[in-house]
Amino acid sequence: MPETGSQTGEQAWVAHLEREEWRYRDGEARLPQADDADARQRQLTRLGNAAGGAGLALLMLGRADEAPEWFARSAARYRESFAEAPPGSWGRPIGAVKALVLAGDWPAAEEAARWALETDAPAAESPIGRYAAALATLVLGDDVQAREHADAIRTRDDFPSDVGDALAYLAAEDVLGYTEAVEAVLESFETREEYLEELPVADTVLVLQALARRRGIEVELSSALLPAGRPSSADGAPS
Repeated sequence: MPETGSQTGEQAWVAHLEREEWRYRDGEARLPQADDADARQRQLTRLGNAAGGAGLALLMLGRADEAPEWFARSAARYRESFAEAPPGSWGRPIGAVKALVLAGDWPAAEEAARWALETDAPAAESPIGRYAAALATLVLGDDVQAREHADAIRTRDDFPSDVGDALAYLAAEDVLGYTEAVEAVLESFETREEYLEELPVADTVLVLQALARRRGIEVELSSALLPAGRPSSADGAPS
């Protein structure tokens, strides 16, 4: 498996990309058969993580035109894993919707959002389930429901309040509130030590910003954890 070592900058992201592609190919080759449902759903989730990681690495390399294929692959693996996943595995719908938003494929993101709502996430007691519902309703433009779900999680001790605030302010189209909240989300990424797939990317910020741009909200952010440059199109696809 490729190693990043002490590389920095573009070389490090090329190494990240190669590692994620290797993880995906290796995991796909070792995917358990359907008769081992639990092992299969866990491996499918790993594949979703690796494919999403490859997409993020491509964004960070400025190769946004290549990223959607990997994000679509990620979303498909998350959805495939959900049928046999333990109850309350709301991270799979979240991962699928986020991947397709990052791909800039809004029709596919909307279809995934409808599926996420069909998983009973809106009635979940878990804040992660309500997060899935808030994200899905924002993608679908149902800001009334999105605000309800966001309000249900933003004051809980077991969910990041800055993310809940950002979702609620997006639903309300409150530019000032959203600006403060998304800056706080970015800061939380900049001060953490661990990242999914070992990739230092503020992926939640990228998703929030794509949803914001779709509502005509433009917030300028700069960070080593975000791709350089501005959105490449009005549909919210990151550059």
